[in-house]
Amino acid sequence: MDIYTSGRRLYTSAMNESKNNLFVPAAIIIAGALIAAGIYFGGGISSNGGESQEPTGPSAEELAKNVKPVSADDHIIGNAKAQVIVIEYSDLECPFCKTFHVTMQQIMDTYEDGGKVAWVYRHFPLNIHPKAATEALATECVASLGGNDAFWKYTNKIFEITPSNNQLDLAELPKLAKEVGVDVQKFDDCMNAGTYKQKVDTQMNDAIKAGGDGTPFSIIVGSGGDYIPLVGAYSYEEVKQIIDSLLAKK
Repeated sequence: MDIYTSGRRLYTSAMNESKNNLFVPAAIIIAGALIAAGIYFGGGISSNGGESQEPTGPSAEELAKNVKPVSADDHIIGNAKAQVIVIEYSDLECPFCKTFHVTMQQIMDTYEDGGKVAWVYRHFPLNIHPKAATEALATECVASLGGNDAFWKYTNKIFEITPSNNQLDLAELPKLAKEVGVDVQKFDDCMNAGTYKQKVDTQMNDAIKAGGDGTPFSIIVGSGGDYIPLVGAYSYEEVKQIIDSLLAKK
């Protein structure tokens, strides 16, 4: 059973007000712990006291160049032709993504009016958060029914109310859809059809090709050909410093 099937069953269960327990295999928990320790906090390789060698594969910067260009299918705040674009791959049940979402809201509050910076949101629901895949599908259903603005309002609301770590009650999803002006019956029909599973799958695979193996994973793209990967929940000050350095380029 994949995470989408699991997520849809959880969603259906929530709609029927049943109370099923979700047990995550120990192997996935261990993998998640490794991700949290090695990725979420920050982009470095810790030493274990042994000998080290130079990595043989492409650098993070080279992998980041594999990121898919911004297109009409993307959810974006700002100008798609902006001088600097932050492309974020996110998991709606990741606590670090929740923190970074606030950071990016602050970034756009600072730069959006100038038209020089844009923010693109893409999906990267991790296996350790089965509900995140369902939530990703929900945001796409809302976008299809209410447009780009509804997508962002809905995504903001999910991050606002979720306790993170797969703890959001999925019964809240249609309620939030109604709050942003979406017809609940059409929303439920879209969810039950799994219409946007392929889109979410594609974005997950794109993130991996660009070097992502944890969330949040972002790539800051500068108009001068810069591709700067960010692994983890960077602070507002850190992201602003990178953006300012790219904007200063001629």
